[in-house]
Amino acid sequence: MLDTFLVPANTTVTAKGDGSAIDVSGVSKSTLLATLEISKIVEQESLDVSIYGSADGTTWSPKPLAAFAQQFYRGQIPLLLDLAAHPDTHYVRAHWDVGRWGRGSEVPMFEFQVTLKQIPPEVLREAAAEAHSRA
Repeated sequence: MLDTFLVPANTTVTAKGDGSAIDVSGVSKSTLLATLEISKIVEQESLDVSIYGSADGTTWSPKPLAAFAQQFYRGQIPLLLDLAAHPDTHYVRAHWDVGRWGRGSEVPMFEFQVTLKQIPPEVLREAAAEAHSRA
């Protein structure tokens, strides 16, 4: 079971950047839960976090495999990433962009982390069955 950080806990950023490459070749047909947790933020700024894939860990997909909605506040935001839809992906990494406007310092500041966990297939089956029964 994969359970790791795409962006380590308490990472502080003031500019765009990338996380380290994470090997997901052992869970290549799985659905993963990525969770963005923002713990510190200054008013009047935005954070965009997306997840890119790679077959070799050096050349990255031109478009993200998945992206969190743009964030302005502290909190936890979940995102599902279905690796079965991207069979050539053996590595993933996070990319972030930051923006700031208004009064005060022009430099944005965020403290956040992104975790990545494999969702067990039986949990997905149960969720799908429950969703089907409610339809």
